[in-house]
Amino acid sequence: MVKQQERQFLQAYHQYFDALFRYCYYRVLDKEKTKDLVQETYCRTWKYIIKGKKIKNMKGFLYTTARNIIIDQSKKKEIFSLDQMMEKGFCPMMNSKDLQENYFIGCDLLKIVKSLDKKYAQVIMLKYIDGLSTEEISNTLDETKNNVYVRLSRGFSMAKELFLNHKNKESAKIILSSTFGPR
Repeated sequence: MVKQQERQFLQAYHQYFDALFRYCYYRVLDKEKTKDLVQETYCRTWKYIIKGKKIKNMKGFLYTTARNIIIDQSKKKEIFSLDQMMEKGFCPMMNSKDLQENYFIGCDLLKIVKSLDKKYAQVIMLKYIDGLSTEEISNTLDETKNNVYVRLSRGFSMAKELFLNHKNKESAKIILSSTFGPR
């Protein structure tokens, strides 16, 4: 039994590590903190498994665990500055004008999504940044698939409206359709 659980855990580690890392990174924007969060997520998951408890959906369990750890960490929020980020190796320079434009548009979109009500922002980030399916989001958030669909649709509509008001309407339509698909 322990060997089967160990294989399941190792398979989950190899299969979901990169996606879980991205999920955490986009929420804390610090590589070292992200490493700690992911490590803590897997440690808590392993402790849960060795207690003999069953996990039906490993991916959903990992994301839920990571989300809960991030929430705990955010309660201990610290202030950081651009200077501190640059000392750690962050460099805001881009190689080409197109990359720079895309970067800033992406930042604008991320800011807009994060400005939405948490329940909409969360499903949009899980869907479009982390690449989770609607069913996986449903399991992660312990919501029905229908609620997830509704939140995605409403959240996307709100984000689209905010973005269209924020940017030139024609370029915004192109960016939104290439980012989120045609609507």
